[in-house]
Amino acid sequence: MTKSQKTAVFGLGSMGYGMAQSLLRAGHETFGFDVVPAQVERFQTEGGAKGSVAETADTWGAALVVVLNAAQTEAVLFGEHGIAPRMQAGAIVIACATVPPSFARDMAERCSALGLSYLDAPISGGSLKAASGELSIMASGPEAAFAGAKPVLDAISQTVFRLGDAPGAGSAMKSVNQLLAGVHIATMAEALTFGMTQGIAPETFVDVISKCAGTSWMLENRAPHIVAGDYTPHSQINIWPKDLGIVLDVAKEAGFSAPITAAALQQYMVAVGMGLGREDDAAIAKVYARNAGLDLPE
Repeated sequence: MTKSQKTAVFGLGSMGYGMAQSLLRAGHETFGFDVVPAQVERFQTEGGAKGSVAETADTWGAALVVVLNAAQTEAVLFGEHGIAPRMQAGAIVIACATVPPSFARDMAERCSALGLSYLDAPISGGSLKAASGELSIMASGPEAAFAGAKPVLDAISQTVFRLGDAPGAGSAMKSVNQLLAGVHIATMAEALTFGMTQGIAPETFVDVISKCAGTSWMLENRAPHIVAGDYTPHSQINIWPKDLGIVLDVAKEAGFSAPITAAALQQYMVAVGMGLGREDDAAIAKVYARNAGLDLPE
C-alpha cells in the first residue's frame, strides 16, 4: 500500500475518529463510516473522502475496523452490508477491537478465503493518543499483512508490537493488557476512596502516590479525573464489563482462575447498574464513594 491508495475507517467513536484524523494528517485519502451519520458528516468537513461503501470499497487498500466488539466486527466484515466481499483481492483488513483470540483466527480465515490479508491489531493508548497518532498496537498476522498495513500503522501508532504471524496472538496480548488496565482503574478508585476515609484528600493522594511505588499509568491518568470531578468519557465504564468478560472467557478456556479480575468486573457491573455506564471509567470511584458515604469532588 502507498499513500496514494485509499483507506477506510469503520467506527468513528473516541478512538476511531482520532485514528481517522491521524490518517488524514499523514496524507491518506480516508473514508470514515459510522452508524451515527453526524460523525461521518463531521469527518468529511475535516477532509474525509466522500462516497458510499458500495461505490468505493473495491478501491481501498486497507480498512481499519475500530468498533466495540466481536459482533460489530463481524457485522462490518461479513454482515448484510459487509465490506469483505466488496474489497479488492490483496487489500488489508486491520481489526482493532478487543475480541477473543479464537474470533480473530476465524475472521482471518474468512478474509483469507476472499483474498484479503487480516491483521489482528488491538490498540492501546486512549482517545488522546489516537488523535495524536501515538497508539500502541499489539499486532499479529502474515508478513504480507504487516507490509501492506505499514503506512497505516505508521500514521496511527508510536509503537507496533509484532507478535508473530498467527492471528489471535495480538488479541491474546490485548486480553492480558485489559486485565491489568481494568484492575488498575478499579484498584486506583478503591485506594483513593480508602484514603478519603483516613482524611487524605484526593488531590493529596494523587500528589503523593503518583511519586511512590504504588502508582501505575492508569492511576496517574485517571485519578486526576476524580480530583477534577470531570467524568467526560475518554474511556467509558461500559467498556470494562465487555473487556473483562473476554478476559474471563479466555481464562476459562485455558483452565485459569482469575479471581482479582472477577472482583473488578463486579465493581464495573455495579457502576453500570448505577447508571454510570456512559461516564469516564474513573467514575467507578462513585461505587466506592456511595458504599462508604463519601462525597467526591465536584
